[in-house]
Amino acid sequence: MRVYICADIEGVAGVVTSQQGQPGNPEYERARRLMTEEVNAAIEGALAGGADYILVNDSHGPMVNIIPEMLHPAAELILGRPKKFNMAAGLDESFDLLFFTGHHASAAQYGVLAHTTNGFAFRTIKLNGQIVGEPGFYGAYAGELGVPVALISGDDQTEQENRPFFPEAEFATVKTALGNRAARQISVQNARAMIRDLAKKAVERKNELKVWKPFTGCIHAEFIMNSPLLADQMAIIPCAKRTDATTISFDCANVAEAVGWMGVLSGLAANVK
Repeated sequence: MRVYICADIEGVAGVVTSQQGQPGNPEYERARRLMTEEVNAAIEGALAGGADYILVNDSHGPMVNIIPEMLHPAAELILGRPKKFNMAAGLDESFDLLFFTGHHASAAQYGVLAHTTNGFAFRTIKLNGQIVGEPGFYGAYAGELGVPVALISGDDQTEQENRPFFPEAEFATVKTALGNRAARQISVQNARAMIRDLAKKAVERKNELKVWKPFTGCIHAEFIMNSPLLADQMAIIPCAKRTDATTISFDCANVAEAVGWMGVLSGLAANVK
């Protein structure tokens, strides 16, 4: 039983401000420890449920947030960026289940630190007209590989946005959004216990989980940028279509290709001042 964990930080219990996701301050150091411990809880639960191989991909910001010496020794770890397929680097058809830990709602939702992949670049991402956040975007890619989404942890808005896509998945809702930078949360100890229990349950329920593969044929991927200036930069790509002041779109053969274009746009956004 092979489990892949895509680990983010904004949905972790105890994290509510952008400072906690930015290296270089004491609050970030606390948050990355909280992140690592929630990942450990998911690993422990997966092992208890019968997993025999676990790969963790650090998927937040600089992607060097998880503290290696604190990570459960049963798991392997991917650190750093850039990397092909970004938040799904290393995911392939050999995996049985996909976990999303510490995740958040998309920028289109009311949620704690809600954004979509690159908060500076994107206001919204749509696949064939459907708004998707990070679990939806990468969960659709996993579906193309035949890997079901089994567990998602984060705030209540993350669950509300993603439960329609993954109705059989387990949801560890560790906090309730009171605003973009405020939440009512359970204790970090209870959050870890919940994640541990639901990770175990998710692995044990493997045969009940369905692969989410909502798209067939060509994928129309729309990237609504945060400003016309950003869209100006993206419009230089020869095959990009600009449909209004802020929207750049691509016709893709599959979700994997859309993930690739998202990476290109995110990288180009770094050049816009």
